[in-house]
Amino acid sequence: MSYGDHAIQEDRVTVKTVVSGIAYVAFVVIAVWVIKSFIISPYTIPSSSMSDTISIGDNVWSERITYYFSDPKPGDIVTFDDPLNPSRTLIKRVVAVGGQTVDLIDGKVMVDGVALDEPYTDGKASYPETPAAGVSISYPYTIPDGEIWVMGDNRTNSADSRYFGSIDASSVSGRAIAIYWPIDHIGAL
Repeated sequence: MSYGDHAIQEDRVTVKTVVSGIAYVAFVVIAVWVIKSFIISPYTIPSSSMSDTISIGDNVWSERITYYFSDPKPGDIVTFDDPLNPSRTLIKRVVAVGGQTVDLIDGKVMVDGVALDEPYTDGKASYPETPAAGVSISYPYTIPDGEIWVMGDNRTNSADSRYFGSIDASSVSGRAIAIYWPIDHIGAL
């Protein structure tokens, strides 16, 4: 093999290495995009609306697979598009689903006439809020089919369905399943 042949072979190896590296990086980027878009996404909690269940600064995983096969159900903690600002993602607990009736009586949440047992609220009362501009909510409130009623666990500091009304179930992006950071808050939800 002459020097020229050896140089050509080295150039082929270098080109092959660069192309392989680019292909690997492209694969990783596409894999991360697919995972975040269709399987599981991380979120950082910006407010205290879900305290004490989830605190400000906690990082949570929200999985998307469950809702490909079923609808959100009461008790699920869900991530969804803010109905008043769709570029923002909110996290709240599902309290009622389409066809159910929500009422707030003496600080208690009633669904279909039955007071909910809500230990995650730490006994905080649930009162109606002044709805957002252009939103009309009167109690008892029957959730339209295809929609859900969501509330933060910190009932005294949560802009939720009491503020923006029931939300379209199709706006739900996932079910929060675990806190993964900080270390002292790690656990299933």
